[in-house]
Amino acid sequence: MSKVIEKHRLTPDLQIYKQSNCYNWIARLKINKTHFSRTTKTRDLSEAIAKAHRIFIEYEIRYETNNFVVETKRFAFVADKVIQQMKQALTAGMGKVIYDDYIGALRRYHIAFFGSTHVTRIDDDLLTEFDQWRVTQLGRVPAKSTVQNHNAALQMVFDYAVKKKWMLVSQVPSLENKGVGGQRRAAFNIDEYLKVREKIEEIQHESRKEKTRQIRELLLDYMDFAILTGMRPGSEMDNLTWADMHIERDTERCRFYVTVRKGKTTKYTGTREIVCKEAIVKVLQRLSHRFPNRLKDNKIFVLSDGTSAKEMPRHFEKALELTKLKNSQQGERSLYSLRHSYITWELMAQNVSIDVLARQCGTGIQMIEQHYSHVIPRMFGRQLSGVELETKKLVNKQFSEVHYDELLQNQIARWAQNYKQRGFI
Repeated sequence: MSKVIEKHRLTPDLQIYKQSNCYNWIARLKINKTHFSRTTKTRDLSEAIAKAHRIFIEYEIRYETNNFVVETKRFAFVADKVIQQMKQALTAGMGKVIYDDYIGALRRYHIAFFGSTHVTRIDDDLLTEFDQWRVTQLGRVPAKSTVQNHNAALQMVFDYAVKKKWMLVSQVPSLENKGVGGQRRAAFNIDEYLKVREKIEEIQHESRKEKTRQIRELLLDYMDFAILTGMRPGSEMDNLTWADMHIERDTERCRFYVTVRKGKTTKYTGTREIVCKEAIVKVLQRLSHRFPNRLKDNKIFVLSDGTSAKEMPRHFEKALELTKLKNSQQGERSLYSLRHSYITWELMAQNVSIDVLARQCGTGIQMIEQHYSHVIPRMFGRQLSGVELETKKLVNKQFSEVHYDELLQNQIARWAQNYKQRGFI
């Protein structure tokens, strides 16, 4: 335990002392009945006395200017407080979905770089150094959307520090966005998607553990569901329940809709209805067969014991690596590339107009025009050339054709009856 080994009182409100576990002198000052301790960063007594007086004057000016003294904190301390608040909000169901991204950004980038720096010491020069360091960590210049999320997370830390009087509003630096503009999104063509799907089926049968087999089995349903709806893997699909599936029956055929209640944009746009492609019945057949005792509020994409399969992205990554389809000219592919594939295929097949597609996918027309501008001119290929695009034929063949045999018709009848009686299929 440290002990004070030497002490000098300079004024009634200022003294310096040295501890047994520290080489440098420490200044202890009292401002408006509040005590503060600050290192002088020197071992020399005369220098320590001079620095102690300067520190005291600085704190007096702060108090006279703001009517309170800023007791600054290190960035990591403040950021941890903000992360705790976001976690509590998410647990209570009051937080934004984007909070998960903010927490990841703070931990991986901001705390790693600014951690031991006092929040009042973060200025434009240090932010410039951070931008350069982040490029090194990422291996590329981040996209504008990435920087926007990082800035939003960082601003939350500054706002919290101001609220707690750990920094002044005038000390908060302005945050700039120097990220690169929107680029083409990595997607799959039909053959690539089928190749990845076949690989997952293959490794599913090779699984050593039952849980691994179940994860890969569920992954196939997850992939097909994303391809047939255009929903966002992650925030939107992971929160789907059986009550979110709606059926409209027309003789032996049926049409399915999905209500998206939680996701990236629902806070601003509210819930939205998605029209599923007809082939969604194939996915629902497999899922309903595995979960005959499903309940209204049960999540759709879970394992047999009801737990979520957070490892699905990892198994999808493995299939991408095995098929050598991880990288593309537009960047690395991931589960989210399934959504980009859906949009690309819809544009190529000319199934719907851009504004309808934007509403279906919960995005803006401008975003589609920005990120899929390479596809849009080809939408008019049929009219201009008089030749039907092969993409349209492939999409229809692989993901639209449904054979309504007796087994499927019976299944549809049960779904319709269930929906009428209990409000879910």
